[in-house]
Amino acid sequence: MHERISAVILARNEEKTIGEVIQSAKPFVDEVVVVDGHSVDSTRTIAKREGARVLLDHGKGKGDGIRTAIQQIDCEILVFLDADGSHDPRDIPKLVRPILENKADMVVGSRGRGGSDELHGDIHKLFRMIGSDLILLVINYRWKVQLTDSQNGFRAIRTNVARALNLKEDITTIEQEMIMKCLKKGYRVHEVPTHEYARRYGTSVIVLRKVWYRYIWSLLKNIF
Repeated sequence: MHERISAVILARNEEKTIGEVIQSAKPFVDEVVVVDGHSVDSTRTIAKREGARVLLDHGKGKGDGIRTAIQQIDCEILVFLDADGSHDPRDIPKLVRPILENKADMVVGSRGRGGSDELHGDIHKLFRMIGSDLILLVINYRWKVQLTDSQNGFRAIRTNVARALNLKEDITTIEQEMIMKCLKKGYRVHEVPTHEYARRYGTSVIVLRKVWYRYIWSLLKNIF
């Protein structure tokens, strides 16, 4: 039986890149869905013009968008990627292959193995990298695994597995929550190398000094 794959693009005010990301993803999936976080530019209009199905989240953050996709998309496999061009849709086949071969339930694109243009540079990126590494150390120690990236949003997961996780986080902390709950429930988590490219336009909406405590609280809630 053919397992349908949906590329889920999380977007907010990404009118300059959304069209290209949609077209780049189309050859590798059965459908492209854009989950829009209440953009005030032309993101939704362009996404519809490019043939994507458009969903609107509740405006709470990336985690809210991911939950919206999990609840409303019927394809058997979901591939999450960002709309800013930092993830290469040509990596989609290697993300879904272990799932299609029944070797994994979720596959995360690892910047630790594939490199990143975003994790190095200024002091904010340095703190981001240190924080990510500390959380990763705790996850690896707790579940006796050897993951190299717990925060990358570029990942594939079986839809039924994603629904079984009962995800709660509203912001980007949902990505570490997803990994911890998969490990806690005994699902198979694999990694493949993927490269994170520099955002071509605009700046990230994540302000670490405002949300760092939410990463710690998410870790503590899910580690036990």
